[in-house]
Amino acid sequence: STVRPSSTNTGVSFGVHVQKKYLSLYWTVILPTIWRYLQTLDAPPYFLGMALSAFSLSGLLSGPLFGHLSDRTRTTKKIILFANMFEIVGNFMYFMGFSKWLLLSSRLVAGIGTGAGSSIFGLLTRSTAPESRATVFAAVMACRQVGLLIGPAFNIFLRLCDFQLGPFVVNKHTAPGLFMCLLWILLQLVVLFMYWDLPPLVRRKKQDGLTNKSEEEEKERGSQELAGSYGSVVTSSPSRDDVTATSNAMLTHLSPPPSPPPSETHESSGPFKNFSISREFLREEVVVLLAAQFITLFNQTALETMVTPLTQKYFGYGELENSVMYCLCGSEVIAGFLFVRWLSQHVAERVVLAVGLTICNISGVWCLIFLAKPQGGFPWQLTEFIIGVFLQVLGLPFVAVAQVSLFSKVTSEKTQGFSQGVRRSVGGLATILGPLWAGGLTENMYIMLGVMMALLALLTVSDRKMRLRQ
Repeated sequence: STVRPSSTNTGVSFGVHVQKKYLSLYWTVILPTIWRYLQTLDAPPYFLGMALSAFSLSGLLSGPLFGHLSDRTRTTKKIILFANMFEIVGNFMYFMGFSKWLLLSSRLVAGIGTGAGSSIFGLLTRSTAPESRATVFAAVMACRQVGLLIGPAFNIFLRLCDFQLGPFVVNKHTAPGLFMCLLWILLQLVVLFMYWDLPPLVRRKKQDGLTNKSEEEEKERGSQELAGSYGSVVTSSPSRDDVTATSNAMLTHLSPPPSPPPSETHESSGPFKNFSISREFLREEVVVLLAAQFITLFNQTALETMVTPLTQKYFGYGELENSVMYCLCGSEVIAGFLFVRWLSQHVAERVVLAVGLTICNISGVWCLIFLAKPQGGFPWQLTEFIIGVFLQVLGLPFVAVAQVSLFSKVTSEKTQGFSQGVRRSVGGLATILGPLWAGGLTENMYIMLGVMMALLALLTVSDRKMRLRQ
C-alpha cells in the first residue's frame, strides 16, 4: 500500500524539523560543560580544540557518504535511523567518561551522525517545487535556532544532577551525555513511527506536474535565451515583472533536467551515470555558492569564538550574561529566518543573497572600526558591541537560506544528496578553521577582522560580477 501524499508530507516535515532541533541541542547542552569535564580528566588545554574539531571532522567526512547513499537508494528514513545510532553510542560514550581519550572518541563517533543532514537536504530538494524551496529551507533552518534557544534551559537542571547509576557517576559533567543519549533514542522512535519517505508514485506525480507546468510556461513565453547562473532570463522585449516572476522557475534549467521518475531505465543506469565531479562543482556559479557557504560560516564561528573573551575583557561578563546574550541572538536569528521565509515568496533568491551580503559587509566594516579597538567609556563600548553583533546576526539568515536554495537549483537533482554533502563538508571545514583562526589572534584583532572582511568583500564582488554579466 502507498502512503497518501498529505500524510507523507506531514511525516517528512515533522521528522525533518525534529532532527534539526536535536542536532542543534548539541551546541547548547554539551559545549557549555565540555571544558570543565576535560579538566576533571586531566586533559591539556589543546584537548578542547581536538574534541570540538573531531565532531566537525567526522561530520565533514560522513556527509558526502550519506548523501551518496541516499541518491543511490532514494531513501532517507533508513539512513537517518542508521546515522542516529552513532549519535546514541557517541553520547553514551561521553556519559561514561572514563578517560580523556574516550571522551575524544565519543565526539568523533557522534559527529558521524551529523552526516544525515546531507540526506535530509537532498530529500527536501527532491520533495519541493523550485519556487517554494527557499521557503521550506528557511523553516527548517529556523528549527535549528529553536534548539539553540531551549538548550540552555536543559542545563539549568542538568547541573543539579549528582547520583550514582550502577557503575556510572551522574553529575553536571556526565549528565549532558546521558540526557542527549536518551533524546536520540526518543528520536529513533519518532523517526520509526512518524517519518516516511515519499513513495515513488508521489514523486512521479510531483515531477510530472512540475514538468507539465514548465512546458506550459515555456509555450506562453515563447523562446527565451538563458544567460548567467542565478536565474535571470533575456527575452526580445523583457519586462521587470516577467523577469522577477519567472527567475526562480527558470533557474532549474541551468542544471541537468530533473531526475526521471523511477523506472527500469533509472534503476539500470543509476543517478551517477555520466556524473563528473569537475563538471558538477567547478562551474563558476557553484564555486561562488560554495565560497559563500565557507566564508559566512568561517566568519560566524570566528566571531563566536572572539565574543566571549571580548565580553569578559571589556564588560566583565560571566556565564549568565553570555547565556542571555546568546538567547537574544537566537531570537533575532529566528525572526530573521521567518522574515526571509516571507521575503523569498516575493523576490528571487539572488536578491535575498545580495541583501544578506550587503548587511554582512556593513557588519564587517563596523566590527573592524569599532570592535578591533573599542573607544570611549563603558556605555559607548557596549553600544558599539551590541550594534556589531546585531548586524552580524541579522545578515546570516539571508545568506544561509539563499545560498542553500540556489545551490540546490544549480546542481543536479539526481545527485542532490551527494551535492548537499559536499556543501555541508565545505561548511564543516569552515567551522573547524574559523575558531582556530580567531583563537590564535585574539590579541591581534585588526589582522583577524581584516582578513575576514577581505574574504567577505571578495565574495561580494564575485557575486556582483556574475549578476551584472546577466
